[in-house]
Amino acid sequence: MQQAVHYLVFKTAGGFCGIAWNDVGITRFQLPTSSAEATERLLLRRIPDAEPATPPTAVAEVVAAVKRYFCGEPTDFSTVKVDLAGQDAFFKQVYDAARHIGWGTTTTYGALAKKLGASPEAARDVGQAMAKNPVALIIPCHRILAAGNKIGGFSAPGGPSSKQRMLELEGVSLARPKPTQQSLDF
Repeated sequence: MQQAVHYLVFKTAGGFCGIAWNDVGITRFQLPTSSAEATERLLLRRIPDAEPATPPTAVAEVVAAVKRYFCGEPTDFSTVKVDLAGQDAFFKQVYDAARHIGWGTTTTYGALAKKLGASPEAARDVGQAMAKNPVALIIPCHRILAAGNKIGGFSAPGGPSSKQRMLELEGVSLARPKPTQQSLDF
C-alpha cells in the first residue's frame, strides 16, 4: 500500500518552493519559481495524489532551513530524512554520495562516478541521476558540474542560470579568473 503524501508550497527569498513528504521522509522538493501556482503545478505533476497539509515538526524544520538557504545562510541538508522508494539502486548510491558535498563546494559528474568506483563513462549515469533527483537542494545536485568545472545542465526552472545563482549564493564563482598578465595591443 502506498503511503499518503502531503505537500506545502512556501515563499523564500528565491521564490516559491514546494515540499512533499510521507511518514518516511521528504519525497519531493520543488526548487523556486516566481509564483505559488507554478510551484504547485510542477510539484503536483510528479505527485498528483498529494494533499496540501500543515507540515509536521521535522518537515517544518526543513522548510525553515530552505528559507535560510535562500537568504544565503550556510545550510546543511545531509541529515534530512528522504524517501527514495522506487529509485534505481545506482541512483540511490549517487544521491547518497551527493549528500556529502557541502555548502560552497563542488565536484564533477566524473569525479562522483569515480568516487563510487564506477568508470569515467558512468559520469553520464551520474548526470541522469541528478536530472531525476526528486529532492533537489536536499540532495544538492546543483553542486555537481560538468567536466572542466562547467555549469552543465540543470532540469529545474531557470535551467543552468538557476544552478549558477544557487552556486553564487554559496560563494562559488565559475567565472574565469581575469588574466594577471596584460595583453599587448598590436
